[in-house]
Amino acid sequence: MFTELVQNAADAANRAGVAGVVSVWADGESVHVANTGEPIDRTGVESLASLRASRKDVDSVGRFGVGFTSVLSVSDDVEIRSQSGSVRFSAALTKSELSAVGITAEKVPVLRLAWPSDAAVRTGFATEVVLHDVRGGARNLLRQFTDQVFDLLLELPSIASITVDGQTFERRERALGNGLTEVVIADRVWWQFVGPHARWLLPIIAGRPVASAPDVLRAPTRSDEELTLPVIVIGSPSLQPDRRRILPGSRVEHLMDGYGQFAAALPSEDRLVVVPRARFARGDIDALLREAALQQLQTSAWLPVVGSDDPVRPGRAVVLPGLSAELEDVLADTVDGLIAADLSGRHQLAALRAVGAHEVGLARLADLLSGLDREPGWWRRLYDSVEPLVVDAVAVEELGGLPVPLADGRTVTGPRTTLLPSDLPDDPALANVHWARLVHPDAAHPLLARLGAAPVNAAGLLSDPALEQLVLDGEDVADVVLVLAAAVADEELPTWLGLVELADDDGDHRPADELLLPDAPLRSLLSVDAPFGTVADDLVHRFGAGVLRKLGVGWSFLVVRDESPTGPDHELPDEEQWWAQCADEPETLAAVRDLDLIDDTAWEEAISVLANDPETASIVADRAGYTAWWLRNHGVIGDRRLGAFCDPRDPVLAGLLDPYPGVVVVPALLASLDDLDADFAQLLVDRLANESRTPNPAAIVRVHTVLATAVAEGRLEPMDIHLPDRVRAIDGSLVNADDAIVLDQPWLASVVPASRLVVSGLSTAGVLAHLLDLPLASNVVSAQIVSAGVKTLWANEPEFVLDAVARGIDLPSGPVVVHDDLVVKVSGAVDGTFSVREWVDEAGVTNLCRRR
Repeated sequence: MFTELVQNAADAANRAGVAGVVSVWADGESVHVANTGEPIDRTGVESLASLRASRKDVDSVGRFGVGFTSVLSVSDDVEIRSQSGSVRFSAALTKSELSAVGITAEKVPVLRLAWPSDAAVRTGFATEVVLHDVRGGARNLLRQFTDQVFDLLLELPSIASITVDGQTFERRERALGNGLTEVVIADRVWWQFVGPHARWLLPIIAGRPVASAPDVLRAPTRSDEELTLPVIVIGSPSLQPDRRRILPGSRVEHLMDGYGQFAAALPSEDRLVVVPRARFARGDIDALLREAALQQLQTSAWLPVVGSDDPVRPGRAVVLPGLSAELEDVLADTVDGLIAADLSGRHQLAALRAVGAHEVGLARLADLLSGLDREPGWWRRLYDSVEPLVVDAVAVEELGGLPVPLADGRTVTGPRTTLLPSDLPDDPALANVHWARLVHPDAAHPLLARLGAAPVNAAGLLSDPALEQLVLDGEDVADVVLVLAAAVADEELPTWLGLVELADDDGDHRPADELLLPDAPLRSLLSVDAPFGTVADDLVHRFGAGVLRKLGVGWSFLVVRDESPTGPDHELPDEEQWWAQCADEPETLAAVRDLDLIDDTAWEEAISVLANDPETASIVADRAGYTAWWLRNHGVIGDRRLGAFCDPRDPVLAGLLDPYPGVVVVPALLASLDDLDADFAQLLVDRLANESRTPNPAAIVRVHTVLATAVAEGRLEPMDIHLPDRVRAIDGSLVNADDAIVLDQPWLASVVPASRLVVSGLSTAGVLAHLLDLPLASNVVSAQIVSAGVKTLWANEPEFVLDAVARGIDLPSGPVVVHDDLVVKVSGAVDGTFSVREWVDEAGVTNLCRRR
């Protein structure tokens, strides 16, 4: 009802061409509604009284006539006061008049009879409607009116203000540009855009437009047509007579004409607010208007895109979900039609899809970037901006084709095949790393590692088989290899880097391992015809001796290393011979090279250098290794090979071999009984027979035992040994072979002179006799016990028990024969009668002499 009265006020203001003002107040239980504008006249009152069609034109919004009857819902006594006169419609007065003519009626048509009134309209207003004796109470009706004020001021722009019970609500407008108008009512704000056939309004909260809650079509005041559009729609469609519903068959789609212009007028970051969200329509009218709104948005240019001041139609725009401001800046001149970051949030995708924008995923983005020519720094900024979008394995897979700039200037597709620099120097020479897909240092980013790029340091690049092939092909990679070598800390580099050609002091180029540093101590050890040059001074100044040595430039001896050798293919002198004598194929190889170039007069100094250089010390100390083997057999001091000298501290060999004369003694390079071969065995046999040598008894036994063991184990053939005329007896003397006897039974030592006994371990006595072609003592000496003894048990003799305890041995079991004086008579190689401490008779029984 209040809507009808304010609509009438709006029409009156329009006809008078003034800003409409409405004031509402209560007087007791009467409610007054006054308005400015053109006052109601006699024709208007007649229209009310006859319930005829209103005289309003098509641009009017009120319903005087039919609409005015709504006042009867709250009062049966309605007064209309106007500057042109006042009338009153009263049920009581009508009943009284009917009664006077004999008509009794419980209900009467209140608005059929107009009664004159003397009341004047309130000053300042043109028309005043008074509702007397309001049902439900005047104050309650005023509260209902207050609730409708905001809607009416929005719907009826010709009404400038409405005052209810002393509280004034004003409608204020301010032009914002682009066709937008700010509408303010009290503390509530809307942005309005006027289209060809309707007005659209968006609520404003905290300065930003937001979607309107589900509403109804305003025509121009509230109808019963429910809407789910994000805007308030106010228009003038064709309505049914009750003005609540759209007239069947009439058009409503035109109400959304120009809707795309509304979107374009909004700030770029707020434009998606006008897109209808996906939901079920509330009815046919809602469905038609939603479809019309989307059609307008799809065919209008309103979406802001990166790098252009002009918006585009959604069909020409692409959205990268999650696009950040940083990524937008990077892609500004790269992806055409890219929707701005403030409209590309994942929560905004549904709206963009609804209007037909094209969605670009990470895989498509990678495709769009393919073939792009950009500086490495640009790519790093791209990776940094894209990284927040890589949230799962799917995203990683989609970016598998992301372009990556390389240090050598190329750009390749896909990080999985690239290498990320790790602790590499900042040097222009890295542009020459064309044997590996090394990411340009200015583009390196952690995202590439997540996408499959592998980290690589200088040692890794220098160990690449592709670089090895370039070196073998003679490619000029010297500068970049030296720069990388300078960045290697402790890792060992491949020995084939020694083939990298460097400049020498003559201006020529030679492999690094054929060059020496200018002041290399190795130079004084080499023979005059050694094939080594001197590295150019400028390389020494640029990179330093340490870096050049890593590549194989000589300072001291060079080392060959192979973690998995498969054969004697390392170009080492006599390597095949060493490999053949190894009991098992070596699992690793570390060998000093170029030993065959040492001058014959420099071996003592060379060994000192090898033993004191940390790089080679452990190698020459490895007795089983190639280096120690070669030096023992080929290193020469005077006229003797190193393997013929002994360690001066060797307790066995010191009396037989010459001690090593050098200052630095390396046992692995000298003679050892552990390395017995035919030559060394012959040397030992000869030295044992040499009267100038003075081995002690223990050394004599040890050497005899080693010789016999080698024969027993098949490592030495007796026929390979030339036997001397004399052999070494246990007492150190030399005895003619015809007089020598090999001890094979220990008790025989008490009757055979030590000057005739040749002794080894008893278990090898027979083999030693065979080797030296000597008789066994048990074969050439016979004996008979001639003294009388007492047969007893070992356990019964305190002396023997104590002796076992003292020596820490088990007491023998069985019988023993005890003599006060054990006497044997010997014949054969030795004749005579002897008192002995112990003897084993022919029956195998031990005979012992008591201690005196």
